[in-house]
Amino acid sequence: MNRIKILIADDHAVVRGGVRQLLTSQADMEIIGEADDGISAIKLTKSLKPDVLLLDIGMPGLNGLEAIGLLREAVTKTRIVILSMHSKESYVHQTLSAGASGYVLKASPSADILNAVRAAYRNEYFLSSTIKADVIEVYLQSRKHTPVARGYDLLSEREQQVFRMVVEGKSSSEIADILCVSIKTIEKHRGAITSKLGIHGRLELLKYAIRIGVVDPDLWTG
Repeated sequence: MNRIKILIADDHAVVRGGVRQLLTSQADMEIIGEADDGISAIKLTKSLKPDVLLLDIGMPGLNGLEAIGLLREAVTKTRIVILSMHSKESYVHQTLSAGASGYVLKASPSADILNAVRAAYRNEYFLSSTIKADVIEVYLQSRKHTPVARGYDLLSEREQQVFRMVVEGKSSSEIADILCVSIKTIEKHRGAITSKLGIHGRLELLKYAIRIGVVDPDLWTG
């Protein structure tokens, strides 16, 4: 029997330990690595190529949402399941839109984590049993009709990544290191973002990001 190769990424050792104990008790699952921040999660996922990455949404260095976007470009076969303490439907929307295959609350029954991992391995989607799918659908539909989000939709995928990291407070140098490009390239993206949105300054960009639901202030504090 082929076992599901799993990487756990969470900045809390106690959480990683509990998840590790749960998953290693399953005959069809194998833990191949652990990470305690977003950047390490990306590096280990690229090198180990797990079948499933269990990823915390709020981590130091690079949060889970940004990690998803970068990993979807680099490691297309790894499925990502978010393991989070946040139950807001906006988080669910953002992570699924970014490319995650599932969203499980840390307070959920253990069976949810196991079901999410197996569903992701089968290339299926899974939501925590405490998240109502109809609520998420209503949220997704409402976002489609939010006029203020149209400017954001004009940004390219890379510009959206840079936009989110800018509002998070990262410098051009830090963003360049994460994306493995030059600072000049990041400054070019920032210029394009300002031009397309007509918004100047990080604070105004942050207000805009919160207003359209692209980020939630709680997300950046974990």
